[in-house]
Amino acid sequence: MRLTTLVLGAAIALSMATTTAAVAKTAAVAKPHLRDTPIDDGLLALGLADEIRNACPSISARMIRALGYLNGLKSQAHALGYTDAEIDAYRKSDTEKARLKKRGKAYLAANGVVVGQPETYCALGRNEIEKSSQIGSLLRVN
Repeated sequence: MRLTTLVLGAAIALSMATTTAAVAKTAAVAKPHLRDTPIDDGLLALGLADEIRNACPSISARMIRALGYLNGLKSQAHALGYTDAEIDAYRKSDTEKARLKKRGKAYLAANGVVVGQPETYCALGRNEIEKSSQIGSLLRVN
């Protein structure tokens, strides 16, 4: 299962468990857009890990860790006062998807990845794993 599919599909899980208190808090407190929170960077890390593992045959995903990380992002969003409806609107937004994709492409290019050259994805993946980055923590060498 592609991690981006997992991100989008698992975001359905983000639509569960909203409480009345969270709704009341949302109405009373202004909050930044989700793109301006650490959750945005977390989704970017998930997408980049997916790109790397799909392009590099010697690297695979740590799927259980990725699911746990995604659930943690959901919990963070709820802790910041976001409702399930707000989270769903964010994850379904074509504008936000395009913006994250653009950020991902820029990250890949800045780190030496060349589309169509799997070894460049492998090199980035090994580097991310070696430096124990968030992206690297979602990957493993086969």
